[in-house]
Amino acid sequence: MPSHTIVSREEWREARTAHLAKEKEFTRLRDQLSAARRALPWVKVDKTYVFEGPAGKTTLAELFDGRRQLIVYHFMFGPGWEEGCPSCSFLADHFSGMLPHLAARDISFAVVSRAPLAEIRAFKKRMGWSFEWVSSYANDFNFDYHVSFTKDEVASGKMQYNYTEQQFPSEEGPGASVFYKDESGKIFHTYSTYGRGLDIFLGAYNFMDITAKGRDEEGMLPHAMAWVRHHDKYENQQAAAGCCHQS
Repeated sequence: MPSHTIVSREEWREARTAHLAKEKEFTRLRDQLSAARRALPWVKVDKTYVFEGPAGKTTLAELFDGRRQLIVYHFMFGPGWEEGCPSCSFLADHFSGMLPHLAARDISFAVVSRAPLAEIRAFKKRMGWSFEWVSSYANDFNFDYHVSFTKDEVASGKMQYNYTEQQFPSEEGPGASVFYKDESGKIFHTYSTYGRGLDIFLGAYNFMDITAKGRDEEGMLPHAMAWVRHHDKYENQQAAAGCCHQS
């Protein structure tokens, strides 16, 4: 840590109170942004996506599990990969505990990857996760929601990701998409976010942000999340391969 300003308790309180005003303004702006997000227009989903899940084939409609709202996390795990993305895994470590709370607010949650179900099942067991995780290997879901890229796209370096054409360091990308199902069963795509738009879902980061050193990612790391490991690998401090650090 560099040398830091040390003051009296009274001076500390004055500085903290001034910063509190900024935090409250940020909270108000975040509430306004959330309201604007909910007011965005929707798109009707016309395709019948069929996934492979633990109980067999399941449709997008069935992932709602009797609720009106569905959040899908697009987990970077491609066919033939030995394991899922470390950064997506960091985020996935937050999932299981929140599921009863989401269900209480009429929200279902599922994870989707393009890896075949057998590969997902083995990695999920290793990680000790219990959330719903299905394979989109046999459909276009990942490509339609711009989190998987064709070989031609990878070769050209022109991928549609995070609403721009850009290069991306992998054939798979992270994201989250939100859907709504009305009384007649029609499904609508209401929102998707990618890159650093996923940052808000990382509760561990929010705790790090209130510490003296913060995330401690600047300067020595090749990219912000280079320190992240699968939770069973922190005894191994070799550099993690980059995956979803790009914004």
